[in-house]
Amino acid sequence: MTEIQRPGALYQQVAAAIREAILSGEFAPDSPLPSESQLIARYGVSRPTVRNAIAALRAEGLIDVRHGKGSFVRSDGQPALTIERRISRTSDDRFTMPNGDAWEETEEPTTYRTRTTKATGRLLQLAEEEALFGCDRLLHDPGTGTRAMHRTLIPFEVAEAIPPLGKEPCQQPAEIYRLLTQDGGHALWWSETVRARMPLPDERATLQLPDATPILHLSRIAHGTDDRPLLLEELRVGADRAEVAYRITADRQPARRRKA
Repeated sequence: MTEIQRPGALYQQVAAAIREAILSGEFAPDSPLPSESQLIARYGVSRPTVRNAIAALRAEGLIDVRHGKGSFVRSDGQPALTIERRISRTSDDRFTMPNGDAWEETEEPTTYRTRTTKATGRLLQLAEEEALFGCDRLLHDPGTGTRAMHRTLIPFEVAEAIPPLGKEPCQQPAEIYRLLTQDGGHALWWSETVRARMPLPDERATLQLPDATPILHLSRIAHGTDDRPLLLEELRVGADRAEVAYRITADRQPARRRKA
């Protein structure tokens, strides 16, 4: 047991002692911490000191506080869900994605009109304040309970050129791909970026994330025949709940001409 020294910030010393016990495996991942009374007796400090120490460790992401159950050591196991980001095309020209049928909608999608921001304009290669159709979906995986926020953004110019898309822009991505190829005549290809960041307060609440938990923010762009971005999809999911997997193939490079 780590001895608590005086003087000094007692809660920081208690937090350091609990952190040491977690990292050494004495307090195992996903197991409950000792009760406040037990921690008070263990370290010989007051209840407010213990609570401040727990709050500090919670902010570090080492501890989850579960209402009505107490404090638990954050699990260090593998994420519960692997999201396959592969896109396939069937013989009848339908697009499929491995996780496409796994997600269920938690609530009705929301369709709206919006405009490009600096960030979305850069991805869509548009200036700021260009008109877009937006569609937001809140999804969940029934097998693991993992929640995800999905958004599609379609430039007005793209939607107006394909009447079924302009009439109903809030369609499933696979159906949008089909319309872009069959009605729009595009040969599609995709680019995607993934970044980790801390969630905004509304994202944390919607995704039901513990404190100090980052999210994975995926941005997928569908490009047309002329390489112009036609569609932006964003997926946000808790980094403690999910991982993303890709199938990578090598592009064939054109043969180099030999110098005479």
